[in-house]
Amino acid sequence: MKKFFIGLVLFTAINSFAQEAGKAGELLKNEASASEMQISGNVKSRSKALDYSKEDKRGNQNNPSKNKNPNYQWNKNYGYAEVFLRIPEQGFFTVEVDDQAISNGSGKYRFFDLQSGKTSVSIYENGFLIYRTTLMLRNNNRMILDFFTNKGLYLLDLYPVKNQSYGFNDWNDVWNTPYGNHSGDGYDSGNVMDNSTFRQFFDMLQKNEKFDDGKLALINQQMQNSLFTSAQIRDLVKYMSFDNNKLALAKSMYKRCADKNKYFLVYEAFDFENSKRELMEFVAKS
Repeated sequence: MKKFFIGLVLFTAINSFAQEAGKAGELLKNEASASEMQISGNVKSRSKALDYSKEDKRGNQNNPSKNKNPNYQWNKNYGYAEVFLRIPEQGFFTVEVDDQAISNGSGKYRFFDLQSGKTSVSIYENGFLIYRTTLMLRNNNRMILDFFTNKGLYLLDLYPVKNQSYGFNDWNDVWNTPYGNHSGDGYDSGNVMDNSTFRQFFDMLQKNEKFDDGKLALINQQMQNSLFTSAQIRDLVKYMSFDNNKLALAKSMYKRCADKNKYFLVYEAFDFENSKRELMEFVAKS
């Protein structure tokens, strides 16, 4: 009887300290419909299979090596967000985030080079959709998630990642410069923020940062990984509340400007003539 009592106490103590599924993080709503969850295979794999079947009907060989006109994407603008998702259960799962998909039985799924903004994440078990929700990704941040089939997807943490280059600075420049892939605007667009991504970045900035200190911190962080056009810099400078902060930002962003020949656009962001003149003198000496 004594041994039984001691064993019961030990069992209770062990379970009290064990990790319990669904006890940490913010539960994310499952947006997958009942009809979607009854169809085997993920959306992207089905669409690819459909595309291949159309090609076969036209009499073409489904052989990548015979593709005479490959659709190269030398200057594709990748994002700087990451998603790490864990499924601590036995089984074979597939996880899709944006246009990336990972399938394995290890329970660990790591996604890099994701664009910021709203992104869909879908989870499949043995080919069947079991969960889908929307994530709000931020550049230079890693989102940490846990998924449990009987409880759902939990957002555990979101924290900044300092080094997004993984050993390469200006990744696209390293690969693209030898090929002479320059845009008609006179600059290498390899790591220049495209207008769509800039709009996402600017909208996020307006939503989350109301004071100049926060605005400057977020913009300075993004400057570590991106170049900006003069028009984009003008909009960011104009969003500053105080003229001294506008001037400081305009000076610091000059070195990250992709089309310095158009930097005169930034002068439009200033309310006071003396600040505008000081920036002109700074540019002239740079």
